[in-house]
Amino acid sequence: MADRSAVVIGGGITGTLTGCALLRAGWKVTLIEAQHIGAGSSSRTAAGIRQQFSTRESVLGMRYSVDFYKRWHQTMGQEGQPIEQNGYLFLVQGQQAWDAALKRVQDQQAWGLSEVQALTPDQTLERFPYVDPDEITGATWCPSDGFLRPDVVYNEGAATFRALGGTLLQGSPLIQAERVGGRLTSITTGKGAVLNADVFLDCTNAWSRRVGDILGAAHLPVQALKRYLWFIERGESMSPAELLKMPLIISPQGAYCRPENAGSLMTGWKHAAPDVSADFEYEDQDTVEPAYFHKNDADSRPFETWMALAQALPPVGEFAGISATTAGFYGTTPDHNPFLDFDPNTENLIRMVGFSGHGAMFGPFSAQVGAALAEAGGSIDHVSVLGEEAELAPFKIGRDFGAAEAMVI
Repeated sequence: MADRSAVVIGGGITGTLTGCALLRAGWKVTLIEAQHIGAGSSSRTAAGIRQQFSTRESVLGMRYSVDFYKRWHQTMGQEGQPIEQNGYLFLVQGQQAWDAALKRVQDQQAWGLSEVQALTPDQTLERFPYVDPDEITGATWCPSDGFLRPDVVYNEGAATFRALGGTLLQGSPLIQAERVGGRLTSITTGKGAVLNADVFLDCTNAWSRRVGDILGAAHLPVQALKRYLWFIERGESMSPAELLKMPLIISPQGAYCRPENAGSLMTGWKHAAPDVSADFEYEDQDTVEPAYFHKNDADSRPFETWMALAQALPPVGEFAGISATTAGFYGTTPDHNPFLDFDPNTENLIRMVGFSGHGAMFGPFSAQVGAALAEAGGSIDHVSVLGEEAELAPFKIGRDFGAAEAMVI
């Protein structure tokens, strides 16, 4: 068989893992990154990884991703440890929300997530003594969830990509594309490299709108939305060991937190934000608007987040103070599911974008789907993971957005 060639655009977690999957399938692969590996959203993520989703395919895909990250030494041949399985704890308040949570747990268990549990307030307090049981109707808990070390994933992913024979071009933004009819023939980077390939893969997420315009691709409803993370110093209300064991916790209002290290808690809470996909710059990732800066007054979003968490987690209210703010962009879709499919306007372009904050955790599953699409040479209906068939209808371009993913934070 003649060499099959692919160009992957975007050097974050999705791009590096997809490049490795293609190389293992026998493809010749070039990966281009406009800045440096992990320079975009992959280095600015809260990096949670969970299997507690509301749709079967996301649960199955994340079960696969957790298994992949657990076996990192075998799957990637690297020495790092990218996953911390501290678990995910969703705190629930109100009977209607609790009824929906109980139904989700039943569904998740039926979809193979056997370890997920619904906890009463007393059961929650027994396992997590820093939770105020009077503030919740119940909780859902999955001990095999947790969070990732994204720098391990994209840096060691890039190392494996090189070791497998891939060509990595950093500081090489896409500037031009050549097409013949409905097919891409080559792309040109900012360093002057002209790359021909059989298949091209867009793994640029929040940058996908402008990349798609250059490629002549279909316009996808992927919005670039600003998101922030804040770091609260531990103080004396919780021991270092207790903080390090803490799961990723989501309050009933949607504010969330997880340990960053023995002395610091990472926190976040989504908010209304304009779509800036058409005009944001690389440097804008790190721009912090005053309402989201931790050194502003107590009405700012970081302090609202801290207080929302403290309501359900009283010891967090006694932490020493917010020490830092970081920012980045989510590439979001109307139903919060990514696009993993061939572009309808370009027969040899695969779009892998719109992860809605879940790109790091979806990485191994996305790579599996991307390689399967490339192998098939066109859209496919399912992919095999963990001995089961994951239907790809929820991730196809042109789908009905009615069945939205409900578990978005």
